[in-house]
Amino acid sequence: MAGARANKTCPICSVREPVVDYHPFCSKRCADVDLSRWLGGKYSIPSAEPVDEFELMDALERERSTRQGAEESG
Repeated sequence: MAGARANKTCPICSVREPVVDYHPFCSKRCADVDLSRWLGGKYSIPSAEPVDEFELMDALERERSTRQGAEESG
C-alpha cells in the first residue's frame, strides 16, 4: 500500500510528494487553489438549464386539461 501512495502526485502542481497534512496536495497553497476552483464553479458537471418552475407548472396544467378534454369527448 505504501508503494501505491508513493506514485501519487499533487493534482494541482504534479509534485510527486504530497504532504500528509494536505493529502492529496503537496501544500496548503495547492489545497487552497483546489478549494477556490470548487467554490468558483470550475469543477462542475455540465447540464441543461433547469426548467423554470412556472413553465413546468403551466405545461402540467395544459397536459391535464388536454387529457380531461379527451376523456370527456371520448
